[in-house]
Amino acid sequence: MAAPDPYLPGHGDDRYRVRHYDLRLGYKVTTNRLDEVAVLDVELLTDLKQLELDLYRLQVSKVLVDGSAARFRTRNHKLQVELRSRRAGERIEVTVHCSGKPRPVPGVHGAAGWEELTDGVLVGSQPQGAPGWFPCNDDPADKASYRIQLDVAAGYHVVANGSLTSKQRHGGTTRWVYEMDAPMAPYLATVQVGHYVTTDLPGPVPVQIVHPSAVAVGAGTAFEHQAEMVRHFVDLFGLYPFGEYRAVVADDVLEIPLEAQGLSSFGRNFAQPTWDNERLVAHELAHQWFGNSVTANQLADIWLHEGFACYAEWLWADHRAATDPHVLDVQAQAARHHTGLAQQKQDLVLTAPGMPDMFDDRVYKRGALTLHAVRAILGDESFFRMLQAWATDHAGGVVTTEMFVEHCLGFATDDPAPLAEALDAWLNRGRLPALPVLSR
Repeated sequence: MAAPDPYLPGHGDDRYRVRHYDLRLGYKVTTNRLDEVAVLDVELLTDLKQLELDLYRLQVSKVLVDGSAARFRTRNHKLQVELRSRRAGERIEVTVHCSGKPRPVPGVHGAAGWEELTDGVLVGSQPQGAPGWFPCNDDPADKASYRIQLDVAAGYHVVANGSLTSKQRHGGTTRWVYEMDAPMAPYLATVQVGHYVTTDLPGPVPVQIVHPSAVAVGAGTAFEHQAEMVRHFVDLFGLYPFGEYRAVVADDVLEIPLEAQGLSSFGRNFAQPTWDNERLVAHELAHQWFGNSVTANQLADIWLHEGFACYAEWLWADHRAATDPHVLDVQAQAARHHTGLAQQKQDLVLTAPGMPDMFDDRVYKRGALTLHAVRAILGDESFFRMLQAWATDHAGGVVTTEMFVEHCLGFATDDPAPLAEALDAWLNRGRLPALPVLSR
């Protein structure tokens, strides 16, 4: 069976879709021991005699299909479950009992997924890490709702996707239950475990920073404007797509921040009050709209995540430049990064970067400049109406570059040819077009 996304060979299966995951986890931090019961609501899209789930190095002890024991085997990081011939359109419940020491899943860009911290856990699975901690259909386009239950030693604070619906202590263990009702790609599922306190902030939705007590996250840190940032992006992009937003600051130094649905993860080093840290706080927040709610159907279109989040950094800079002369406005940001791209090789096609270059900085900056070019042609009023409509019309869904081009052209009320030509040059050609300039 060929993987549905050529950038993730060996992952995913388009013969079925998972509609809901119920993950019941017990975890021992000191030994990195995970005991799990995963219940999957699966809809078959074709007739199937065998269901293949992605699962990496966890040991499976039992599998049930609709409550009855099923034959299974693990092979090449796949859990193969016998179905005795099921028809397209059927819904089945698959229950998997598994355990072991979860670990990151290797990939072209390095291992991703379950990461042990000095005293806790952080999960950041983009793009291939989800099977390292739960059985799944590891296809970014297969979005489902989730319930995540985690039992851990009392004294640890747990964060997962969605709303905290229950927290109960039983002796020396606390059970935390989170529910994410909005459709979510497997790589965006996460749990975070550590010794944390919470700082609640005012906003159009509940905003919370989860952090070690010794790490400041208020005035004079990169998170000083977190609540204002949420409000500003709601003004620009439309309603926040989830019930709440959390920034989790781990008590470790991390190389990069990571987005998950409804939250973002940072190392303690990212709390330092530098512009580079503040722009990354903006970047990860923007992914809630672009990447998490509106998700690329395939990873070749990753610019629909990263280019949009990068442009959100520039939009936040434009907002901050009004009161801070040290911050470059959006046109200066575009000019700076256009100059940087012009000095690099002109061989990257934004819509087909190739798996090794999927996270190349040129994808981020050229993607942002593509949006800047659309804005320069449409004008601010039409551009931001277009952006809000994109986020609203496709909330919870999957999209392609072709869909975005068609969407943009719908806002070109005069002659659409200049916008079509510009989009083709930015998206489908290697050579860098001229710097787009806003008329203000």
